[in-house]
Amino acid sequence: MKTLIRNATVVLPAGTLRTSVLIDGGKIAVIDPAVHTQAETVVDATGLLLIPGVIDDHVHCREPGLTHKEDLRHASRACAKGGVTTFLDMPNTTPNTTTQARLDEKCALAAQRSLVNYGFFIGATPDNLEDLQRAQRTPGIKLFIGSSTGDLLVDGQEALERIFGETTLPICAHCEDEALIRENLQRYAGPQDAVQHSSIRNHRAAVVSTRRALDLACRHRRRLHVAHVSTAAETQLVADHRGRITAEVCPHHLFFSVDDYPRLGTLVQMNPSLKTKQDCAQLWQALLAGRLQVVATDHAPHTLDEKQRPYPRSPSGVPAVENSLALMLNQVNQGHCTIEQVVQWMCDAPARVWDVVGKGRIAVGYDADLVLVDLHKTAEVRNEEQQTKCRWSPWHGQTLQGWPVRTWVLGHEVFRDGHFDESRCGGEAVYDHARGGYWQTT
Repeated sequence: MKTLIRNATVVLPAGTLRTSVLIDGGKIAVIDPAVHTQAETVVDATGLLLIPGVIDDHVHCREPGLTHKEDLRHASRACAKGGVTTFLDMPNTTPNTTTQARLDEKCALAAQRSLVNYGFFIGATPDNLEDLQRAQRTPGIKLFIGSSTGDLLVDGQEALERIFGETTLPICAHCEDEALIRENLQRYAGPQDAVQHSSIRNHRAAVVSTRRALDLACRHRRRLHVAHVSTAAETQLVADHRGRITAEVCPHHLFFSVDDYPRLGTLVQMNPSLKTKQDCAQLWQALLAGRLQVVATDHAPHTLDEKQRPYPRSPSGVPAVENSLALMLNQVNQGHCTIEQVVQWMCDAPARVWDVVGKGRIAVGYDADLVLVDLHKTAEVRNEEQQTKCRWSPWHGQTLQGWPVRTWVLGHEVFRDGHFDESRCGGEAVYDHARGGYWQTT
């Protein structure tokens, strides 16, 4: 079946152009087709932007084991609504995804339930080196150099040296120094408030751990992606190693700071923790300067009841996949960045960081994962309208300008103006790690 999207403003790799795009068989068949081109479905996109589908390389869909918070169906609906056509899910489910068998089980679940494309990281433990060496069907290894669920904490130097030295898959690292966190926990023992979370998981805990991961990656000549950078100091550390090292920033670290604790409390408790307004500003500067390459969400839902428990019984993490693109489109409207930069950060860069085949760009032969955007649409983020299973957002009540209005996955329209078509599932992401390349700036 062919779909013709006419008269859109299309964000292409070489620039933005008003043109048409023909989809055929799940692929982008023609850009700027002849005026007489016919198709079964014709979409008039006059006044709208057409961008590649967002690739969110950092989500927690919570399935299996934690599905009271989130599951693949609800998370993928949230993705489709938010313009995210591919997600890469983290391994801290129950049980942890630390073997090929568990990777395959999650892929089988997603094949039945996910509305969008999917991929799953394998988690490192102190003693699953052979599993990491043999892993297939995965974008890479997730390494928690800081506390996580199950047995995913790896902070012993010997285990880290073996993981960096004896595996080949790209590594994504959560960097917070566990020893410093424990030391700070003792210092702040007693009655606590959510604001102390940023003192316990402070700047130093993040910077020390990131420096340690960079040292390991450089000595072992390994591809490393630093997840959810939260401090200004880390942006310079990763910038000093561009070429082999990439890094991401999340909307909550761009838009929230410690000043938001009095208003939102544990709703904005997350790991790594919120930092200062100055850190927020310098994270933005690093993103604009190319020192950070990817905007990802670390979508980590918990129920509202769980989040509203008194600190420190409240869990860390916020849902974000549903509103991340709109948050960035709002910044485009405010003149803080361009639509081309947003596409680079959220679509093209994650595809290249993780070697995702055929995605992240509008180009002939690429998968028809596409999003129509109305930059003029204004809407309020509301808890009751969220598709994520936890049904809340830390941006509740905020009005944003610029929203995705239609989403295609492999040429199949899955979302349109608040309605979903769940008649077909998305596809498993395919990776080409054999190319052996590192991050390139062109």
